[in-house]
Amino acid sequence: MVYDVRREHLSRGQAGVATDAQVDAGLRTYMLRVYNYLASGLALSGVIAMSVVYTPLSAAFYQVSPEGQLMGLNMLGMIAVFAPLGLLFLAMFAAQKMSAAASQMFYWAFVALQGVSLSTLLLVYTGESIVRVFFITAGTFAALSLYGYTTKRDLAGFGKFLFMGLIGMLLAAVVNIFLGSSMLQFVVSAVGVLVFSGLIAYDTQAIKERYYDGLGRDSETKMAVFSALALYLNFINLLQFLLYFLGNRE
Repeated sequence: MVYDVRREHLSRGQAGVATDAQVDAGLRTYMLRVYNYLASGLALSGVIAMSVVYTPLSAAFYQVSPEGQLMGLNMLGMIAVFAPLGLLFLAMFAAQKMSAAASQMFYWAFVALQGVSLSTLLLVYTGESIVRVFFITAGTFAALSLYGYTTKRDLAGFGKFLFMGLIGMLLAAVVNIFLGSSMLQFVVSAVGVLVFSGLIAYDTQAIKERYYDGLGRDSETKMAVFSALALYLNFINLLQFLLYFLGNRE
């Protein structure tokens, strides 16, 4: 019911021009734009991850044995792995001041650097299992995002629980760096699957709401970019946690 009320407000309110049909058509176009950013970002990350592992570019980010085996990230590789986290902190403070062009540059830089981080998965899991789990993740994402888009239920109340679960999961993951407990890792991964599955539906609905709130403004490109970034992070994290359960290790 939230959306019916909002559409009525928009059609009668902002300049009295937009009809319900126009608003719905605009929303579909906007969501398609978000998903295009998401798909392009995933594709770029995947291409870079494979390039880092399977081409001579690997020498720039990994220590290479005399036999040509990758032994672990070098200094530049470590910087590239942690750079996306730094970019996220930067976005927290600078997002409001970014232009549409700057937000796009930020997004492509983020997903490109994330590709270096994802390259480590290619060394841990078999390529076949990564492809299999990727399509499982894609199917799960599509179903949950469709639910978030179409449901009339307000998911805002779940946001606090999902955020609390995310914080608890992160704290447990940090603790497990020192403990090295396989049981705690199992719990963290299970919670991660649940949390990021919930965030996919929650964020999709939130993106839909933000579109209504921003209708008629000039910030639609920036809104689409950061909406795609939120969904990208959910997808990548869900993929990594599902790999823990479903991936075959090298």
